[in-house]
Amino acid sequence: MKLKNKIHLGTSVLLVVIVILMNTAVYFAASFMLREADVERAAADAAQIAGGVSSPAESITSSDLLRAYAPANGMVRVILPDGTVDGVAVSPDAAGLRERAAAFTKGENREIIRDDKGSSYARVALPVIWRGGEVASLELWEDLQATERILTILRGVLFAALLIAVIPAVISARVLGAIISNPVEQMTETMRRIRKSGTHERIETNGSRHDELQDMALTFNDMMNLLEENYRKQEAFVQNASHELKTPLTVVESYARLLKRRGKDHPDLFDESVEAIYEEALRMKELTQQLLALARRDETWNVKMETIDMAVFVRETADSFQRAYKRRVNVRVKETCRVKTDRAKLRQLLFIFLDNARKYSEKEICIEVEKQEIRVIDQGMGIPASDLLKVFDRFYRVDKARTRKTGGFGLGLSLAKELADALGIILRIESEEGRGTIVILTFSECSSAERKDERGKEE
Repeated sequence: MKLKNKIHLGTSVLLVVIVILMNTAVYFAASFMLREADVERAAADAAQIAGGVSSPAESITSSDLLRAYAPANGMVRVILPDGTVDGVAVSPDAAGLRERAAAFTKGENREIIRDDKGSSYARVALPVIWRGGEVASLELWEDLQATERILTILRGVLFAALLIAVIPAVISARVLGAIISNPVEQMTETMRRIRKSGTHERIETNGSRHDELQDMALTFNDMMNLLEENYRKQEAFVQNASHELKTPLTVVESYARLLKRRGKDHPDLFDESVEAIYEEALRMKELTQQLLALARRDETWNVKMETIDMAVFVRETADSFQRAYKRRVNVRVKETCRVKTDRAKLRQLLFIFLDNARKYSEKEICIEVEKQEIRVIDQGMGIPASDLLKVFDRFYRVDKARTRKTGGFGLGLSLAKELADALGIILRIESEEGRGTIVILTFSECSSAERKDERGKEE
């Protein structure tokens, strides 16, 4: 059974049961109070009659005396201690009461008696001083037809109230079931569509509502946001890994081929190649670990800071890149200094910009070192001014056709921005379309005491 039907059925039954219990309680309470009032009234009438007939004169017969006090719809009689009836008066509508067996009652007695025909009577017996000072029992019977009519009408009214209450109860239960179950059904249907299409849909929310169902919808949407974010991170990790592992693999492949051709005849080349392959293997390991850390939510880079000479480091990086891609990199050191940074991550950062320069320019690549800045300069096609603010966005590609040709994914510069932020380096790009691009890396700290003037030196 669906949740909507369960709510509808359960709520309807509960409301009907509550109304029935309330009506039953009202009926029995009214019946009890009305009958108690009838008995009290009969007792008052009996006391008044007893006062009027006490110690009657011998000249008046008992029946004539009681006839003056006979109730409109009942009977009054006097019962002697031996059980005989000494006078009785019965109203025409209650003639059947004459056949009631007489029994002397000591003291006062009150009760409700129902006969086989369903009629109810209030019976009151109380002692009375009778002829010759004898104590007899005055018995008064009063028919409760008026009370029975009132109770019959009350039963009809309560039954009608039950029917009137059940209709809105059923309707309200249906509406309540729909209000509760519709968001659940909507969520279920959204989940089915997500399972079939693989998309990350959201449930429409109502800002004017502030209840648990609204909270459930908002929680579901938050969960979908988190799933979508995690999916993007997973996808970005795979693409980042494939993008960034190409360069060290190319270096390893180049040195491996060099070893196959000339490694046996040139021991110095053998040592250089093994060292380069070992360094690239460590770089790939470090890169993989960092990509895994980047893929985790709220994870930061594990930076290992050390002091390096900027000019020496740039030359070593350029040499490694030249050997891997057979592209000349001209290094110009105007003024160098020692900076505190992570060697592996800075090397990875420079490789990203050198690789972009190699892809998008056939002319010479240049690296300038001056004080706290490193500039990577190419003479390629450049970047339009409208795209400069977006080049660090993940998956953003300036030229879709050019990117497909070079095999890029729009991830290199976004990863470079994350690396630069981790190292505390300020990145700036200056570019003119058709003339080339300059990437400027500015370090926050530089040891001026250890600067070296190397103007004019080029490689």
